[in-house]
Amino acid sequence: MNPAEIEVAAAAFETAAAHGEYFPQAWADRLAIDDAYRILLARLRLRSGAAARRVGWKVGLTARAIQEQFGVHEPVFGCLLADGLKQSGHVFRRDELIEPGFENELCILLGRDVAAGATRDDVAAAVARIHPAFEIIETRGDLTRQLALALADNAQQKAFVLGAPIGLDALPELSQVEARLRINGVETATGRGDAVLGHPFNSVVWLAAKLAEFGERLRAGDYIMSGSFTRQFPLVRGDSVECAFSGIGTVMVSTV
Repeated sequence: MNPAEIEVAAAAFETAAAHGEYFPQAWADRLAIDDAYRILLARLRLRSGAAARRVGWKVGLTARAIQEQFGVHEPVFGCLLADGLKQSGHVFRRDELIEPGFENELCILLGRDVAAGATRDDVAAAVARIHPAFEIIETRGDLTRQLALALADNAQQKAFVLGAPIGLDALPELSQVEARLRINGVETATGRGDAVLGHPFNSVVWLAAKLAEFGERLRAGDYIMSGSFTRQFPLVRGDSVECAFSGIGTVMVSTV
């Protein structure tokens, strides 16, 4: 698709979403993955207001368990928006969410820019702080059958919930960090940082290179959701969810 076609498609996706059609059927099986990313970025340029401001990026489908769950074999990216930033303990209204779920992740805040071609050591030097986090997703369509539509719809992103940060001087070895997930007080899953492309910073390396293909780059102040330690779980009305990351901290979220 040429730039003019991307702009037309972005406007069409925005119009469809305003009417509750997040995976427009007119575009099913028509989009290449790269065009889907371009449509997403163009959609954000069409929006106005502080709530629609991009504050960072998400890397999805990083853990083998998540890739197996959705039948894909490489990461994807989406955008984090200002109105999606929530603090640990946030209570969501279930009826305001569309088939929601969550993933347990580390959220990295950059203190300096990260260019394409950066190494993992470059990423480590650019990190300002790290938060234990949940990504709240919405299943607004069939990601497994229409991945391109899902990416144009921002890769299921709804919100990201941050626990208290930890600075670089106190960081454990991230590949060895264990996440222990409890849903309604019952331990449900565990995972380690090496499930995220071998190390959470590898997500940032991948993202920096990928964004350059679309004329974007990682900048100081960006939040980056690095990818889930375990598979994705649904978020049900009345759920209280907690994840403890060893040496990092804890994040909590609930629904009513």
